[in-house]
Amino acid sequence: MELKDTQKTEFGIFPKQWSIRTIQSLIDDNFITGHLDGNHGELYPRTSEFKEDGVPYITANDLTGSKVDLSCCKFLSYERASLFKKGIAKDGDVLFAHNATVGPTGLLRTNYDYVILSTTATYYRCNPEKLNNKFFLQLLQSPMFIRQYRSVMAQSTRFQVPITTQRKLSVFLPCLKEQDAIANALSNADAYIESLEKLIAKKQLIKKGVMQELLTGKRRLKGYTKETIKIVLGDIANLYQPQTISAKDFSQFGYPVYGANGIIGYYDRTNHTSWQVTVTCRGSTCGTVNRTADLCWITGNAMVVNCDDNPQINKEFLYYKLCLQDLKSCVTGTGQPQIVRAPLAKVELEIPLESEEQEAIASTLKDMEVEIQTLEKSLQKAHQIKQGMMQQLLTGRIRLI
Repeated sequence: MELKDTQKTEFGIFPKQWSIRTIQSLIDDNFITGHLDGNHGELYPRTSEFKEDGVPYITANDLTGSKVDLSCCKFLSYERASLFKKGIAKDGDVLFAHNATVGPTGLLRTNYDYVILSTTATYYRCNPEKLNNKFFLQLLQSPMFIRQYRSVMAQSTRFQVPITTQRKLSVFLPCLKEQDAIANALSNADAYIESLEKLIAKKQLIKKGVMQELLTGKRRLKGYTKETIKIVLGDIANLYQPQTISAKDFSQFGYPVYGANGIIGYYDRTNHTSWQVTVTCRGSTCGTVNRTADLCWITGNAMVVNCDDNPQINKEFLYYKLCLQDLKSCVTGTGQPQIVRAPLAKVELEIPLESEEQEAIASTLKDMEVEIQTLEKSLQKAHQIKQGMMQQLLTGRIRLI
């Protein structure tokens, strides 16, 4: 884009052919034909009024991945829904989460005549002769738009962007033909991301099923027929809580420090030179099974399940086995849940007698895990590419017409 074809604005450099418009001006000029939130006042529904079916009631939590997910939303009876005067969204509307959870967007695609928005969401109804709704959806996700509403929130103690504030925010607008081209390119990127997300979910579900079959003995791998045995965890592994170090001793670099729920910092020394299986032993996630890196420091908020000195137990197998195990029975305390050694050591496990079968099961599950991790890296890269496309296309640095 040559300099002579651009305009310098407070939001950056954009093509001269594009116009800078506030949301209010788009409403005034009929680009947006409807813009209301779900602030229902006295009509706000009570918990007891929600039903298993009827008219969908949409909250910010139902906006994900540029879509409106109706699979987990609440419902109101048609009679109750008919009482609402505002926050009534229809197929094709662009939804924006503006209260408590701010930022998620979604294009409403539904066979329902209408849906009701909660107080956390706003709808934008686009005039298809002037404004492509898929393009406008991308504008609401653009860095330019996000910077504006975050700046507003930074000046307030309230985590929200009211509808009156939204109308003061600005966007850059190309002609409808260019909107269509940009929308198609970014929608294709969204479709690819969605396909990866679905594939990952499918692979995770398959892995969960295989874990359930192999780790419970419902299915045996080919070539293994010897009996399984029942053991208690304390007989096959050394259970202990390591020394906790203060956060003031953490360094910017070094070895990872593992707390209750993963890495919490870095330290210049280690207390373990091989990876370990750990069980969260304090807090709300008590009983969660994790694994560490080879060289690390593990704190006392995690119970180590160390079977390094037991040649009859495959550590990878034990990790997967404990992931499937319900350890809630080991949790003690009400105010501050915790797991201590004694009940954990008594946990009974049924495992294959042969360590070779344990290894084969672990290898099967590890291969599936690696495949999922590879897909997750592809998904992360796809998100990065999409962000780069948005930065180029929504600023006019790359023109599609």
